[in-house]
Amino acid sequence: MKVLAVIPARGGSKGIPGKNIRMLAGKPLIAWTIRAAMDSGVVDQIVVSTDDKEIGEIALAWGAEVPGLRPAALAQDETGSMDVVLHLAAQIDAFDWLLLLQPTSPLRSADDIRGIMNLVFERGAHSAVSLCESSSSPVWMYNIDKYDRLRSVLPFGNHVHRRQELSPAYQLNGAMYLMKREWLLTNKNFIGSDTIGYLMPPERSADIDTPLDWEWVEFLLGKQHG
Repeated sequence: MKVLAVIPARGGSKGIPGKNIRMLAGKPLIAWTIRAAMDSGVVDQIVVSTDDKEIGEIALAWGAEVPGLRPAALAQDETGSMDVVLHLAAQIDAFDWLLLLQPTSPLRSADDIRGIMNLVFERGAHSAVSLCESSSSPVWMYNIDKYDRLRSVLPFGNHVHRRQELSPAYQLNGAMYLMKREWLLTNKNFIGSDTIGYLMPPERSADIDTPLDWEWVEFLLGKQHG
């Protein structure tokens, strides 16, 4: 059995310029994900998909493979991660499982990678994604129409419930997407009706998208290593 880890890292970040190679607690952001994959002991090959030469050089220096720069058609703002994954799957056919690891989730640990792998085998599943518990229930979520009137997101959500009475709700945290090769090529999606969830705690679920996210992760790392 061969596990291929794919780390997508485009160079054109607008929210935080140079985000993927910006130094975070002594290491480039992308290095946190490369090291977690290496330290997990369950990943056989780590490939970084990028359109940026400098990102590629840094990824190589930290132990990942970079099979050439990503085609321009797959380096646009609207390019989805699935497009990148399918492009690599067509290039690298000698793998049984594909694990997508977003570099913007640097707090995901080697234990988490081992954990999601163990979970799919325990459940006999073909795909899994990482989740964290949502701080807000969809029962309390609303859209606002053009007249500023509230419209419940859920069809039955017109009632106020005590928090203690609500069932936990979970959201994707973006850290890990694991798929069997055949399942991936058939579904061409990250989530299907048989996908299972691997639960991660909030303190390892931060996804860096804004400068405020970056500051929060720096704070969390400071607490861990301080």
